[in-house]
Amino acid sequence: MRTILLAAFLALSVATGGCSSPPPTATPAPVRVGIETARGTIAVELDAARAPATVANFLRYVDAGLYDGGRFHRTVRPDNQAADAVRIDVVQGGPDPSAAARAFPPIELERTKRTGLRHADGTLSMARADPDSATADFFVCIGDQPELDFGGRRNPDGQGFAAFGRVVGGMEVVREIHDAPASGQRLDPPVAIVRVRRLP
Repeated sequence: MRTILLAAFLALSVATGGCSSPPPTATPAPVRVGIETARGTIAVELDAARAPATVANFLRYVDAGLYDGGRFHRTVRPDNQAADAVRIDVVQGGPDPSAAARAFPPIELERTKRTGLRHADGTLSMARADPDSATADFFVCIGDQPELDFGGRRNPDGQGFAAFGRVVGGMEVVREIHDAPASGQRLDPPVAIVRVRRLP
């Protein structure tokens, strides 16, 4: 009888995988994207594991083709922010303004205190006004910018910005755009974004 019960137990263990714990959840792999501009191509790697909502938001604009025909339109550097007590170095881009009507709803801010990401040199992050207002515009950091992290002083609300990726190729293109002619912080002329696509 004991032998029969043991055999039945072993058969049940094999059928159920030997335990009741759920299978481990796979960590989302980084996603690579190419931003082709009039000054050259910038390759970025998106951290889908630590900033899933922000990455998903950026990719829906990529997949919808809404960055194609867009532009880098803003450069923030020491010579054009004299009125700011806390200074940063970034370039900002996004879709063509005519595509604003096709924008997706704003997303919830994924704060750096939660994601563990930081605004280091080459970090890709979402532009915003209020904490949960980011839609399509993004920026790239030139040099480390800790004042853009949670608790930083650049934005008066102290919530920081949603870092979600980093430049892995073409940082020289980013720096060239950063140094391009500008009227105040407005790039004049803007630097065209030809197209944005996922990379293999």
